This record gives sequence, C-alpha cells and structure tokens, in this order.
Amino acid sequence: MIKSDYKPIKLSNPIFSNKRKAPAAPIIMIVLALILILWGVSSTIFDSKEAETDLKSIVTEPADATSVSESKNFSIDLNLGDTEPENVTSQTSSVAKKQPKIITKSQPTIRWTTTKIKKGDSTARLFKRNNLSASDLYGIMQLGKKTDILKRIQAGHVFEYTLDAQKKLMGIRYHIDRLNTLEVLRRNNQWQAELLTKDVEVRHNSANGEIKDNLFLAGKNAGLTDAMVMELAGIFGWDIDFILDIRKGDRFTLIYEEKYVEGEKFGNGAILAAEFINQGKSFKAVRYEHRDGSAEYYTPDGFSMRKAFLRAPVDFSYISSNFKPKRFHPILRRVKAHNGVDYRAPKGTPVKSAGDGKVISAAYNKYNGHYVFIQHGQKYVTKYLHFTKRAVRKGQRVKQGQIIGYVGSTGLAEAPHLHYEFLVNGVHRNPRTVDLPDAEPVNKKERKRFFNNTAELLNQLKVHTNLLSDRAVIAD
Repeated sequence: MIKSDYKPIKLSNPIFSNKRKAPAAPIIMIVLALILILWGVSSTIFDSKEAETDLKSIVTEPADATSVSESKNFSIDLNLGDTEPENVTSQTSSVAKKQPKIITKSQPTIRWTTTKIKKGDSTARLFKRNNLSASDLYGIMQLGKKTDILKRIQAGHVFEYTLDAQKKLMGIRYHIDRLNTLEVLRRNNQWQAELLTKDVEVRHNSANGEIKDNLFLAGKNAGLTDAMVMELAGIFGWDIDFILDIRKGDRFTLIYEEKYVEGEKFGNGAILAAEFINQGKSFKAVRYEHRDGSAEYYTPDGFSMRKAFLRAPVDFSYISSNFKPKRFHPILRRVKAHNGVDYRAPKGTPVKSAGDGKVISAAYNKYNGHYVFIQHGQKYVTKYLHFTKRAVRKGQRVKQGQIIGYVGSTGLAEAPHLHYEFLVNGVHRNPRTVDLPDAEPVNKKERKRFFNNTAELLNQLKVHTNLLSDRAVIAD
C-alpha cells in the first residue's frame, strides 16, 4: 500500500460545512423585541385602567384646583401618545367620552339682613341703629345722583345690608318700590351703585259696565280703580260732559293693560281701546303709539279724540251759574251780562289750561281776584277768575292740561268757584256749547301703520261690546 503524505484540510467557514448551526445573535434580538412589545402593551393597558380609576375618583371626591389641573394634564398625556397601538388608542378615547364635567366649588351665598324703615327714619339713623359705619355711609353718598334716593327713604319700605366675616359692610339694598331696588356693593374696596329693575309682564284684560247710579260706582262694579275711571272720563271728556250728560243705562267697554312682576299683579297700565255709549250715541277710542314713542287716543278713523281745548278746565261739583247775556249779579245787585260759566268746586281744586298757549295776564284785582288770561294762537282767548293762588306768570307758555291755579273765592265771589270765559275773535261764547276745533289727526305717512296696529284691538272691543249688549237684552 502506498502511503501518502496528504492530510485533509478543515474548513473554518460554516458555509462549506455539512452541519450548519443557527446564528445566536439574530435569535436573541428577536426574543428581546417580542419581550419589549409584550411589556409595552401590558403597561399601556394598565395605565389606561389606572386613568379610568382616577376619573372615577374625580366624580366621587370634591374637585380642587390641584385635581383639576392634574386631570387636564392626564388627559393630554393620553391623547398625545405617539407609540400606542391602535387597540389602546380606542380604549383611551372611550374613557374620554365617559368623562363627566368636573364640579367646582360654588361661590359663598351672600346673606342679607332685612329691616323695615320706620316713620321718621333717615339713612343715617338706619346705619346707627344697625351698628353700621358712618364712614361707609359717607362713601356711599359720595356716588352722587345714583344714591340720592337714600336721602328720601320712605317708611314701610325695606332696607337690607350684608357684612363679611369681619363684620365689615359689603353692601346695602333699598327697595324703592315693587319694581325697582337700589343696590350698592363694595367691589375692590370701591362702592358701586346699580338700579335693579324687575321684568314686567304686560297682559290684556277687559271690563264693561252699565251706569245705574254714577260712573264711579259702575266702574267699581266692573273691577276698575278710581284712577282708571278718571282715565276713561279723560279719553271721552272732549265729547261727553261727565257731570251733566251722563244718564242711567249708559254703557262702557274697555280693554286695558295689567302689569305683573314675578307672577303677581302690581298695577294697571294704559287703556288700549274703549267705547262709551251715552244717551244712545256711541263714542269709540283706540290708543296709538307713534314712531317716536308718544301715544294718543284716536277714533277708529284716525281722528284725534283730543280737541284743541278742554270742555271744562276743572273737576267741578256742579255749575252754579251758566252763560247768560243778562243776569242779576248777587253782589253788585244789578243786571249784568254773565259772559262765562261758574264751576263750583272745593277751595284748592286744581285748574288746568284749556289748551296750549301763552299767559298774557296773571295778576290780581278787586273784581276778578287772582286771575289768569291765556292766548291760544290768533283766534282764541280763555280767562280764569277767582283763584285762591296762581301757578303761572305772565309770558309763560303752557300746555293743555297744565295746572295754572287753584279754585278760590277772591274778588267778587260768594263761594269757592271758577269763573271761566271763552272768547273767539274777541267775542264771548258759551264755553259749554261752543264748537271746539279738533287736534291734529294721524299723520298721513303713519295712517297705514295706524290701521294695522289698531285693527286687532278694535275687533276685541267689538266682541266685548256685543257681549255687554246681549246681557242687557237678556236682563230686559
């Protein structure tokens, strides 16, 4: 056998080896990656559950500033995670949807001490009686016009004040009426005043009645106040003499406003529409508010209910002497023309200007006593005699219905009364029968608006008037 010196060569490269071994480094890396992924998923889920637990604790425990701040930061951490898996993201969003509102602590309730103002009380006396600081009162009164009402507080009204824990005055309230309250509060060590006004609800109501004795009694039976009866008489006062023309069986219907505050009635508003049937003749009036906010009463056709002159310038008891060209004067004891009408009324009864005009004379003499003469344009003059006191002066301009003096018995007068004269172009006319010029009707530019705004009121008035007529027929 031939011996060879040849020796096999061992290859170190595993590629050329028949027995291949798995590389160790890649396997280790894969295992570590799987461990890291599983650890990340489990920790994220755990954090999500912990977040849900924290949110529940926020609901069950009072929130303070710290917890609110932490909850906001926590919410941001959940929403801004960049490496969260999709399933984790869906879980956190569902938690966020269930998150309730965080309740913060409410402000402490202000406690007001209430006291009723007594007869003779002043604001200073109220402060002293309730051990309030005079310097605080001085500071409040320095607000000027805003707190001027505190100089005129009225007995029976309510006064309130509030103190802090150190017994320092923090605010006052003065209830002026059922609608308005003056509130003065200390803010940043400065006094601030505000007028608080409650909301007013306006409702419409109706009333109707028939005169059996007198207008006031009929109004009372219909549920009207004396003030509303006077307003009704004022609306129709240019056409009806409510002293001399009223008859038994006369009827009236009206629609008016009622004012409510916090569900309780506290007063009446204006009469919106009315009808008065006097001696079989119907008079209708409807209230119309102009574009500028002013309001007047008109007929359904848009003519003013107001005349340029009042028929009678005073609320009188009766007429003691009529207009007569020849009358025996009770004091002079001779026949003398009585160029006016004498209206008997209690001493001190207010006398009104019959129309707009200018006072051309206001003086005293032994015949007329205290008197006032008023010029109304170029055509008309009215004269008022025997005042106990005048309320206007020569040269003054006056409005219809303005008080110009008070009934008296000065001059040649036996008892308190108003002697009233009416002159047209210098000629005396009977004030009770003279044709009075009308006031201006609704402006042509507003007539369409007038008819649109008043149609519903007039329809309601018609319905209520018909009901009253039907009841009257049934009663007969």
